[in-house]
Amino acid sequence: MRRQTASSNSVEQDRREALWRYGSARRLFLTILFNAVLVFNAVLVSCKSGTPVTATQAVLDSADQVLLGMSHYVTESGVLRARVRADTAYFFSNTQRAELRNVHVTFYDLTGKATSTLTSREGTHHWRTGDMEARGNVIVVRDKDGATMKTEVMDYDQVGNEVSSDKSFVWDEPGRHVEGDGFTSDPEFKKITAKRPHGTGGQFLLPNQ
Repeated sequence: MRRQTASSNSVEQDRREALWRYGSARRLFLTILFNAVLVFNAVLVSCKSGTPVTATQAVLDSADQVLLGMSHYVTESGVLRARVRADTAYFFSNTQRAELRNVHVTFYDLTGKATSTLTSREGTHHWRTGDMEARGNVIVVRDKDGATMKTEVMDYDQVGNEVSSDKSFVWDEPGRHVEGDGFTSDPEFKKITAKRPHGTGGQFLLPNQ
């Protein structure tokens, strides 16, 4: 009887060990599959956005913190200048920057009124200086009349409170269409200085004018 009991216990232990090994193997397989999906999605996003695959992998691998649904207010001397939002933000403490995906920035004037809204596929926010760079299908819409500035790269200088680009751009507002090879402007696009502008409905300022 004791032998039977011992034999039954041994069988039960073997069964449990087999189940444990199966569960461990299954968890390992699911982990590998999940990581493979992450890498594939990173490569896919990288190809679509034009960002080098290595840069995207570096972001995923070396970010100190990853935040979903980021929202950050940029202020200067206590005055709100911009609100930065992104679907995903990868934070890097050593360089004090955040790499953003699906960017949405609202700019404000000195009275706190929203003046324009920027959207882009990705961007970089330097949280120490407040400077930003937007990349990939960058579109800025002026609130008061729906005028739009379109380009592929746009920089925001917080100290100077200006936006600029050295890439080709297209500007459309009621009664005016202008294209050029680069520009500098305030975030409300009241005064635009453009490089080699051409179009219809009036002229922009040229550099050094």
